[in-house]
Amino acid sequence: MRSRKTRLTEALQGVALVDRAVADGLRDSLAPISEAYLRKLLRASGVPLAPEVEGVRQEDFASLERTLLATRDPAAVREARRHAALARRSPKADWAVKTEMMEWMRVWLETPAAFPVWLRLRKATPEFRALEKKATPPHTEHPGTDR
Repeated sequence: MRSRKTRLTEALQGVALVDRAVADGLRDSLAPISEAYLRKLLRASGVPLAPEVEGVRQEDFASLERTLLATRDPAAVREARRHAALARRSPKADWAVKTEMMEWMRVWLETPAAFPVWLRLRKATPEFRALEKKATPPHTEHPGTDR
């Protein structure tokens, strides 16, 4: 039997954007599959995802900002905040970074309309700039690339 990943790749042929309807159809055709695993496979596929499908990303501050500004789903933000709280406990996690991310999600949940303004102001603070600098690994120069 073909793997879920193979079946997903075949099903995504010609799909320009995975929206909720496409994701629901994929979930049905790949059942049983968890929401988290389907989202992981969809993210890895390279096909653009609608905000309600992509969820809230926490790889870095730029991803978190992009997805928080795009989403309208409080349940997705609550889930992401719960994940950040769990990740913060890991010895591999940067506690300060995850705490900052949780703060962004708290503000989004409490005042989603004010979040964009709050975020712009927060990113301008010396405290955030120092944290961002610490959290962002330096880019490695590659021959033949403009950076």
